[in-house]
Amino acid sequence: MIKYILTIIIISSVNYSSAQRYKIPQNLARYDSKKLHFGFSLGLNSLDFHIKKDAETLYNDTLYVLESQNQYGFNLGIVTNLRLSKYTDLRFIPALVFAERHLEYSFKDVSSNITFNKIKKIESTLIDFPIYVKYKSERYNNFRAYVIGGLKYSIDIASQDDIDDIENQIVKLKKHDFMGEIGFGMDFYLEYFKFSPQIKLAYGLINILSKDATVYTKSIRRLTTNGWVLSFTFE
Repeated sequence: MIKYILTIIIISSVNYSSAQRYKIPQNLARYDSKKLHFGFSLGLNSLDFHIKKDAETLYNDTLYVLESQNQYGFNLGIVTNLRLSKYTDLRFIPALVFAERHLEYSFKDVSSNITFNKIKKIESTLIDFPIYVKYKSERYNNFRAYVIGGLKYSIDIASQDDIDDIENQIVKLKKHDFMGEIGFGMDFYLEYFKFSPQIKLAYGLINILSKDATVYTKSIRRLTTNGWVLSFTFE
């Protein structure tokens, strides 16, 4: 999926740049001279877990396979952009994120030698508070490219960390997460607004697993968030 998205973005930028080989009137000519501007962002996310397994407990008893399966979700954010210099901006984009991840377990009944699978679905509703530094290329007509990177704090308002549910044996995640993000994108200066597609990769920095005595968490030593976000900003 991510390969197709990157291919589309690259082809679109090449075609757009080829169409602007010659100087044309600039849209939003004074846009980049503004100290502060705002906008909104819509995005598609795909989140996953990076699992560090516990070697002492993973292969004991009946559990012998543990994997993570990414799922797709949706982002909605508000953009605040502060101009630091000609080529550098500071961006704050708080966002509401709907995400889902799956943990897949395989168990074997030793007595009957029968294998069965169990999927634990983990749904999250996150409020993200990221701060990015955006470094831009020189503007050519109505186009420029950029790279972006920063840190993000997330709070999961749907976390079940405080729920005592032994019967269903849910996999609980902590409410708070901290991630690093890096990506790239393109600014297209249209007649009335700036449109910017971008893709970012996210890497979790802290363990978010709320450990208990169930087989679903005993085999995990550390659980962090990985994923990517394809977003479209309108400023």
